[in-house]
Amino acid sequence: MSAAEVDTTIVNSDVLSKYKAAGEISARVLEQVKALAVEGAKIIDISVKGDELILAETENIYKGKKLSKGIAFPTSISPNNVVAHLSPSPSDPEAEITLKAGDVVKITLGTQIDGYAASVADTIVIGSEISSRVADVITGAWYAAEAALRTIKPGNKNWDVTKIVDAVVKDYGVVALEGMLSHQQLQNVVDGKKEIILNPNENQKRDFETHTFEEGEVYGVDILVSTGEGKVRPGETTTSVFKKNNTTYQLKLQTSRATISEVQKKAGTFPFTIRSLDDPRKARMGLKEAITHNLVTPYDVVYEKSGEIVVQFFATIGLTKNGTVKFAGPVAPNFDVIKSDKKITNEEIVQLLNKPLKPANRKRNKKKTTEASA
Repeated sequence: MSAAEVDTTIVNSDVLSKYKAAGEISARVLEQVKALAVEGAKIIDISVKGDELILAETENIYKGKKLSKGIAFPTSISPNNVVAHLSPSPSDPEAEITLKAGDVVKITLGTQIDGYAASVADTIVIGSEISSRVADVITGAWYAAEAALRTIKPGNKNWDVTKIVDAVVKDYGVVALEGMLSHQQLQNVVDGKKEIILNPNENQKRDFETHTFEEGEVYGVDILVSTGEGKVRPGETTTSVFKKNNTTYQLKLQTSRATISEVQKKAGTFPFTIRSLDDPRKARMGLKEAITHNLVTPYDVVYEKSGEIVVQFFATIGLTKNGTVKFAGPVAPNFDVIKSDKKITNEEIVQLLNKPLKPANRKRNKKKTTEASA
């Protein structure tokens, strides 16, 4: 690395600090958004407020620094069999959806500072009635996520994570969603080339690339688990979340060029909602040409089978020389209320789950032991 180059990995303490700061904001906003997710609340109101909170928090840090900061993933509120990405605009029919008692709701959001993103997703239940079926899928998804985080460490491979997630959810009688991906993250990149796949079909098993985890890497770990078959299907919901790609094409329409220019200014290469643009109606027209030529990726709203429940836990982690650091992640469910009568049967997985995500500092512990025996 030349003197002019900057280390953009978490080996650089400045980069590590930015990930941590972004994660702290995501954690605070997530808790505030969860508090808004009550019976009768509109999904759009919660989504808009979540984005406002992220922007307000990022406005107050790194003042005077010329760096990008803001939303890494727009606040999305996806209930029951909606898999993800439901963040409607005021003109969308979904803007009228209100939360009901018993809804199992996935909340996703993220913060970025200088292009370093810390996103998070949690699942909550509206009201106090929790069926055994819901308890099984939440518990299975939680322990699958925890096992995955402990398996992502230098020297292990992405298939190790796929296998351990499948093993955990099987014990709870639920299934990981087929083909769902987790990605390595880099500066201004939330979908890096190193990937982890959940519940792959035969074609995916054959074609999916094997990767080895390495120190200094950051991953967004997305665990999605269903009470159903684990198959996702498109619905009729209008897509409202998009992401600009690092590809080039000379757009022909002026509306398209203006839209892409606005997206670049406001979101860069991070996902954004159509409602964040000045004129959503014109922006939709402008995005059509951009999507056709792969300048923009739509984050479609997809579904599990009607009547099934999908649970999501998403954490952003970094692999440091001292162990795994969680920059952003959901808090553990209240297992005093969410009670499953199912258990993990594999003793090795049980032992893995009992290990801390980041081992204690041996030097510090050794010093404490010496002082205590003095």
